[in-house]
Amino acid sequence: MNLSKPFIQRPIATVLLTIGIALAGIAAFFVLPVSPLPQVEYPTISVSASMAGASPSTMASSVATPLERRLGTIAGVNEMTSRSSSGSTRVSLQFDLSRNIDSAAREVQAAINAARADLPASLRSNPTYRKANPASSPVIILALTSKTKTPGQIYDAVSNVVSQRLAQVDGVGDVELGGGSLPAVRVELLPFALHRYGISTEDVRAAIQAANANRPKGAIEGDGRRLQVYTPTPARSAAQYRDLVIAWRDGAAVRLTDVANVVDGVENRRTLGLFNGDPAIIVLIRREADANIIATVDGVRAMLPELRAQLPQDITLEVASDSTNSIRSSLREIELTLVVSIILVVLVVGLFLRKARATIIPAVATIVSLLGTFGVMYLLGFSLNNLSLMALTVATGFVVDDAIVVLENTSRHIEAGMDRMQAALQGAREVGFTVLSISLSLVAVFIPLLFMDGQVGRLFREFAITLSVAVLISLVISLTTTPMMCALLLKPEPVPEPGAPPPRRNMLVRGIDRSYDWVLRTYARSLDWALASKGLVVLILLAVIGLNVYLYAAMPKGFFPQQDNGQLNAGLRADQSISSQALGDKLREAVDIIRKDPAVDTVVGFSGGSRAGGGFMFVNLKPVAERKEGSLAVVARLRPQLDRITGLRVFLGPVQDLRMGGRSSNSTYQYTLKGDSQATLRTWTTKLAERLKQEPQLSDIDTDQADNGVETFVEVDRDKASRLGISSAAVDSALYNAFGQRSVATIFDELNQYAVVMEWAPRFAQGPVALNDLYLPTTTSSSTGTSANPGQRGASTGQPLSTSATTMVPLATVATLSERAVPSSIDHEDGELSSTLSFNLEEGATLGDAQRIMAQAEADIALPTSVRGSFGGTAKSFQQSQSQQLWLILAALAVIYILLGVLYESLIHPVTVLTTLPSAGVGALLALLALRMDFSLIALIGIFLLIGIVKKNAILIIDFALEAERTRGLSATEAVREACLLRFRPILMTTLAAALGALPLAIGFGQGAELRQPLGVAIIGGLIASQLLTLLTTPVVYVLMDKLRSRPATHLAPPPLRPEGAL
Repeated sequence: MNLSKPFIQRPIATVLLTIGIALAGIAAFFVLPVSPLPQVEYPTISVSASMAGASPSTMASSVATPLERRLGTIAGVNEMTSRSSSGSTRVSLQFDLSRNIDSAAREVQAAINAARADLPASLRSNPTYRKANPASSPVIILALTSKTKTPGQIYDAVSNVVSQRLAQVDGVGDVELGGGSLPAVRVELLPFALHRYGISTEDVRAAIQAANANRPKGAIEGDGRRLQVYTPTPARSAAQYRDLVIAWRDGAAVRLTDVANVVDGVENRRTLGLFNGDPAIIVLIRREADANIIATVDGVRAMLPELRAQLPQDITLEVASDSTNSIRSSLREIELTLVVSIILVVLVVGLFLRKARATIIPAVATIVSLLGTFGVMYLLGFSLNNLSLMALTVATGFVVDDAIVVLENTSRHIEAGMDRMQAALQGAREVGFTVLSISLSLVAVFIPLLFMDGQVGRLFREFAITLSVAVLISLVISLTTTPMMCALLLKPEPVPEPGAPPPRRNMLVRGIDRSYDWVLRTYARSLDWALASKGLVVLILLAVIGLNVYLYAAMPKGFFPQQDNGQLNAGLRADQSISSQALGDKLREAVDIIRKDPAVDTVVGFSGGSRAGGGFMFVNLKPVAERKEGSLAVVARLRPQLDRITGLRVFLGPVQDLRMGGRSSNSTYQYTLKGDSQATLRTWTTKLAERLKQEPQLSDIDTDQADNGVETFVEVDRDKASRLGISSAAVDSALYNAFGQRSVATIFDELNQYAVVMEWAPRFAQGPVALNDLYLPTTTSSSTGTSANPGQRGASTGQPLSTSATTMVPLATVATLSERAVPSSIDHEDGELSSTLSFNLEEGATLGDAQRIMAQAEADIALPTSVRGSFGGTAKSFQQSQSQQLWLILAALAVIYILLGVLYESLIHPVTVLTTLPSAGVGALLALLALRMDFSLIALIGIFLLIGIVKKNAILIIDFALEAERTRGLSATEAVREACLLRFRPILMTTLAAALGALPLAIGFGQGAELRQPLGVAIIGGLIASQLLTLLTTPVVYVLMDKLRSRPATHLAPPPLRPEGAL
């Protein structure tokens, strides 16, 4: 049976079908989505809540814990982490990959609603959720600056116009504003004036709430008319609040301005944003987990002209950072790499065949196979990304193999004088089974990868399916279009007349012919030696297998190559007791240092706000062509300069496309400790961090247990307090009113809601000594009070308009003050207390090294069993992938053995084929070691590809040897020798094609080269080693295995698939 016959005999139909595949692929290419990597992120939802002035412990116990108890009951949550810091709590929920994020969001909202009853009354608003991972880098950062407006006015415009519209863009998961806060009326209390009048802070709060009422008033109906009743709207500016009467003393009104400075300001003064050193409001935009990054950024950019038109003219909106610039550049580079690979593959075919017509055939097969793959990728919902384009680049060397095998066999018959139509029919029939075996066994390598779980499995899946589709399309093309074109285009060599001189050939062709003849003669002599020295060859093969095991164990293991995306992010860790103003000054200093670096383009940063106690910087480097150093070199140059800033640590690192886990940290990799008490965790986290700082391979060691500052504790004597009629709630309320930037009322406006913020005037709150000036009312109103503002929970217990002085007692009468160290944040993981260490890797260090170092460090400090440690995020995924690697390789070998056993109807021949693999493994590992590359996931993909490639040589040899034994009765030695010499040219051609297809990857030019290089290096190293060894070991193993056959040689190949009468 000849599958190619109808296609050879119907050339027009075959040509039209081929054109149809190509056109479908071209159309698909222009509509395929673009992204840096396959969509492999876990669906993640972030729940956040804020309560101004609350300590980390208050946020953890009263906000985080109730939320976690409700959120933890949602199905499909595989990781729940929370971080509670001053005034804010963020709970991150990471769901299984199969979970639909929209249905998960509905359950999250229901859990938030259920938890509301357990949350404190002072929480101004319900917790909110966003369908974005807070640990991921922003896809685009916008900066708004103005030379005439204050940051509060800019923030108001952003909050009213920009953030709402941006959140509506398809794919946007979270819009975070930093560097400012909404405008507010600030009531800065004068403690001595309050004490003089006998007015408590609760009385002031009650008066402001009562004056800010905004309730329905009803309507008057009569005489056929209906009149709505209105009262003046709540005051919006400070001037309208200054004359507010808050009490009466001796018949005279005490106005708000008598006991406070009332000014227009912002809700939170403890925040700062900078863009290239200038004050700015920073907008961080993150995408949803399943959103396409390019489409999301394009959607945001398309909206910018409209937003600029809506903003006031004196506010400038700029793109401070766009992560897609490097992605687009990287994809352009790999598209260029793909084109270069195609050209190189076609050139190597032309070099061997030396005929333009013959060279066109594999070129068409290669291009149509790749174009057809684009069409299938579109149908499967894949994207054009670094991995899928790498798969296609590598595939150029594979898809041409089938066409080369068919073309070379057909050319051999034509050169022997056969008619080209007959040569095409017979040539395709003879190698049809060989082509099928090569292609199916290459595809079979990737079957185990399809069953990998987690994000790594998703990464591999798209690569494996893309490459498999390309190979299968090339199989179809090589059995249809290729033999048809051979029949149409190949011409027989003119037979020279007797006595005529041989045709003149140019010097290059003669040189190539002589070189090939010399290589063939050398190989023939080496082959004869190998067949005569079988024992020595087997020993060499066993030594290679042993070397494989040793090298795999000794190789430094990595997870994903460190990328240079031209972007750096930086977390800030300040002394815990630093003031917001001092932190802002240090942020300016850090921004100025980074801006002066010649490789830096733009810098954005902000401190305070949702990142209380720290800050954030994002650095855009100049394009690769405009800077000499990589991102790691820039970090190494900046680190010593930033370390000179006293009281501030800057954790600078390159942004990576692949980041896993929902916990934010200042450094890239995380190690989490869990325990039963905060004190125990703090002790052992500190000890482990100090031990890790001694390791030169790790840098930027940071913990969330920073306790290098002090906090003020107020210990209330309950007996004294109760004797004076002072409750703990009254103490808390007085402290909150004085120092918490407390929102005491809400002003409802047409576009937004604004706050009236009350606290002590800054000059009276300069240090712990200010607590001595705090006075408490000795009696509290028996009424709990009713909020005059429906938008405000936790109404004041004071009197809105007091007429008699309240007896006041100094805080020091009922309480003692002390200072102690506490953590700046409290973390939970899956409902347990946790503490996270984060670290970066020095250049040359791998996650495998970090794994070993961490185990040794735990042993050195004698970590108790009550404290449990485990890697988190990216490091955790690396640990899981490490445990699967060996099993995946063994599974791939098993699948290939089974497939080849089925195809050959033999238990022996698959073993012969598999003996070609050890040499490829040694070559790949030695090449990676020589170039100081670790064994990363990309290198592992290269090993899998080699498993599929190098067995091709054995299949070509075994197939023809079996045919010779079956049809001509040759001995195993004679048959395999003839097969080796006869198939040497296609083996050399296909190996060179595969190597040259991977060469542009190995050279690694342009953006994203560090991601592609390990794949190219592994493939080329493995191909060189396998070409040198398998052409000698395979025939020897074939001869030795021939003695183990249980059936006659004539029954080993399945008759239906073998050509009858083949030569």
